[in-house]
Amino acid sequence: MGALKYSRQRESIKELLQAREDHPTADMVYESVRQIYPNISLGTVYRNLSLLVSIGEIAKISTPEGADRFDTRTEPHNHFICTKCRRIMDLDMASIDHIMEEAGKRSPGRIDGYTVHFFGVCRKCMEK
Repeated sequence: MGALKYSRQRESIKELLQAREDHPTADMVYESVRQIYPNISLGTVYRNLSLLVSIGEIAKISTPEGADRFDTRTEPHNHFICTKCRRIMDLDMASIDHIMEEAGKRSPGRIDGYTVHFFGVCRKCMEK
């Protein structure tokens, strides 16, 4: 892939994601970026999110229910997903990389990585 052509819209999408901690969906990104670029299409947002994921500038979080979410933290980390409000929050904790060795002992092939999502009810939902 050659040099990536600069795009104001793509940079705005990236900046918007960097300013958020809520791991938004593509639709949420679209609604926010429309405040800056009212004529931007949903397809343009999807294409730019896909491109940013493919070049490693953002991460895509696939969840069991609902739409994919996007995160600017691309280093390995875990997430907590509230089963009531569906919020996704970064879960800062000590490394659990030792599970790679354990899984490797039982795997029928080579393991290159893992994703961990912890599920439960967030504080805000518990207080309601």
